[in-house]
Amino acid sequence: MSEGKFYFCTKHHAVEGPDGCHPSDRLGPYPTEADAERALEKVKERNEEWDNDPNWNDDGPGSGPRMR
Repeated sequence: MSEGKFYFCTKHHAVEGPDGCHPSDRLGPYPTEADAERALEKVKERNEEWDNDPNWNDDGPGSGPRMR
């Protein structure tokens, strides 16, 4: 795999290089293979952060921060 171009394939749950699966089936690019290996963990962490962000919620249209 070429250095600095790692992807996580959501179809096969595997790390791959730039010539892997179709882009719609993968996350990345990541700078290291280790970063790509924890792609789903990072997605989960970010989703939890966003779900708990006091500036946003899912209570319906216009429920985000108010623009003045």
